[in-house]
Amino acid sequence: MNDQNLQHLIESISQSARKASLELTTLTSEKKNQFLYDLADALEANIEGILEANAVDIDNAKSMDLSPPMIERLQFTKDRINQMAVGVRQVAELSNPVGETIEQMNPPRGFDLRKIRVPIGVIGIIYESRPNVTVDCAILCLKSGNASILRGGKEAFSSNTYLIKIIQSCLTKNNINPNAVQLIPTTDRDALKELLKQDQYVHCIIPRGGEGLIRFTVENSRIPVIKHYTGVCSVYIDGVHDYEKAESITLNSKCQRPSVCNAAENLLIHQDALSSLPRLAQALHEHGVELRVDSAAKAALTGTGIPMIDAQDQDFGEEYNDLIISIAVVPNMKAAIEIINTRGSAHTDTIVTEDAQNAQDFLNEVDSSTVLHNASTRFSDGFEFGLGAEIGISTDRLHARGPMGLNELCTYKYIVHGKGEIKD
Repeated sequence: MNDQNLQHLIESISQSARKASLELTTLTSEKKNQFLYDLADALEANIEGILEANAVDIDNAKSMDLSPPMIERLQFTKDRINQMAVGVRQVAELSNPVGETIEQMNPPRGFDLRKIRVPIGVIGIIYESRPNVTVDCAILCLKSGNASILRGGKEAFSSNTYLIKIIQSCLTKNNINPNAVQLIPTTDRDALKELLKQDQYVHCIIPRGGEGLIRFTVENSRIPVIKHYTGVCSVYIDGVHDYEKAESITLNSKCQRPSVCNAAENLLIHQDALSSLPRLAQALHEHGVELRVDSAAKAALTGTGIPMIDAQDQDFGEEYNDLIISIAVVPNMKAAIEIINTRGSAHTDTIVTEDAQNAQDFLNEVDSSTVLHNASTRFSDGFEFGLGAEIGISTDRLHARGPMGLNELCTYKYIVHGKGEIKD
């Protein structure tokens, strides 16, 4: 496709999305929810078709020599499709945020002044690998009254195309403008550049993917971007801890699904808890985790026969998305917090401790979007937070932070009911 045709295509998609977004402001909660229930049913009814489309992507991914964790993120299973349908129904059960009163004020003039939630408008979502994001983003945007333009990666193009057909069929069935959810129908990288220029029609861009994609988006976008660059998450084991909790939380945080952004990449352990490290390291090793250790951790593990390699300083700021973890021994909790706040990515971090004051200090002082006490980092998730699905996890500070659900996809406006007041 030549540059002129590509430009026309993306501008046309953006214009039609803007038109659809204005129509969405009049949709009732009942109509939105009926669409969602129909979509959940359609996903379950089309499991075989989704798996066939996904198999094409998996074959292509293998030919592109994508890493096993990236292929794992890409792959659908029957259970994952069923869980996706559960997420759609969960969003249907959530309250409609549009029109909700955030604040009612009492201005000096005495008129009725309210701040209410309204949709952002048109949201562009740029993402890699995980095709379930297609459904997650479509349903959250629609429920919050936003039109969405989706730009998935080439590795998931077959799956995404199939899912969009299902989504648009359900929109049409419910007399909702199908342009409310659109997929850019090309993997041409220049299509992304064109989308990022559509500030007349598109109001927000949310990139989900590797650091390279997100930096490219930020550097080329005329449109405001909500982002997180990396998911460098840490588990800190305090001096006073329950070992069984420490082991189960560490293994779950690292091994339950290592390819996702809320998986732990660092294990920080207080020097008073050093006696727990050999057992913990052995458990990680038995789960196939490569251990990258600092000098103190290496000394504690020497003679155990557990394989390990020397950690480099930069490893503690690395998002592995794989069965690899960096381990450091720290003299106190302050040192652990210093590593997290300087080397982490402000995503998700957890403390394992039985000391209530240490837990509270950690929660207060760690500067991340989600901080946990005695719980796995894997709980930093819109589904687990009761938000239904999530459109992403923001590590920004303005507008939205952490798992982004329906409320974070709204902005607000002021509504005034007067009695004929005029300004002096």
